[in-house]
Amino acid sequence: MFFMFNSNKMFFMFFMFFSTLISISSNSWFGCWIGLEINLLSFIPLINNSDNILTSEASLKYFITQAIASINLLFCIIFKMMLMKTFEMNNYIMIMINSSLLMKMGSAPFHFWFPNIIEGLSWFNSFLLMTWQKISPMILLSYYYMNNFLIIIIIMNAIIGAIGGLNQTSLRKMMAFSSINNLSWMMSALMISENLWMFYFMMYSFIISIMCLLFSMINMFFINQLFFINLNYMIKLSLLINFLSLGGLPPFIGFFPKWIIINFLMNKQFYFLSFMLIMMSLILLFFYVRILYSSFMFNYLKLKWINIKIKNNMFYMLNFFSFVSISGLSLSTFFFM
Repeated sequence: MFFMFNSNKMFFMFFMFFSTLISISSNSWFGCWIGLEINLLSFIPLINNSDNILTSEASLKYFITQAIASINLLFCIIFKMMLMKTFEMNNYIMIMINSSLLMKMGSAPFHFWFPNIIEGLSWFNSFLLMTWQKISPMILLSYYYMNNFLIIIIIMNAIIGAIGGLNQTSLRKMMAFSSINNLSWMMSALMISENLWMFYFMMYSFIISIMCLLFSMINMFFINQLFFINLNYMIKLSLLINFLSLGGLPPFIGFFPKWIIINFLMNKQFYFLSFMLIMMSLILLFFYVRILYSSFMFNYLKLKWINIKIKNNMFYMLNFFSFVSISGLSLSTFFFM
């Protein structure tokens, strides 16, 4: 199940949370780098499973990618200390440090590892990779970024995250590209204020946790399982609400933080950036609605011997979360009154 792990896993999870605190509370770049390395070495045992060749391959790929980004970050930190007074070189070092942090969080154009690794993980590890593992790089990015460079990265994340998920049949890869698209919104919030980024990240983590918990309980990994598995209509309704909330459709709570970000971007006269974010969110909604319409409306043969049942307490909890998601419009309306 989603929240079942032994004492060894709990030990590594403690170190993963502790390493994030080290990174975000350190007063030097070397301390931040040490926290990122402890985070890497604590996350790999969590995702590695000797009984599954896919998780072993994913952990090896994750280690190699993160090690390359860490070496690049360490080189830039040392180089920055040596050339502190040279302004021209300092700009290039800023871009390299930003690129290392973007690679660590799986942002475009350094996203090549992210969908492939998430394909070999369980839903719980995928949830950690899409949420918690982005905290340290995002906060470190807020300390030291170039405005124009970050705007280009935001547009690339929005485009690649939307277009990359169009032809996917794997739910985990589709969620990975959705995470890349949501990174563009997080970076836009980061340009405005850290409090807004924190609010958007908490809302995104809330919706992603519901999705990953639901997919884990019904053991679903591919889109065609939505068509053939004999699902309860309440489960499909919960999927509908949370998919549309993740896409940012106005009646749902996922629209609330996006609305605030759009307002701030328009006030700062980032019109083209706002336009790109909104248009790419519409593409995300298109392939979400295509999946949901097919699962609800297609006349297909159900596999009667595969019947998904969820315990009552988990079912009530999912219904409560879905009610919270659908109440987003009223919350956002009272907020702006």
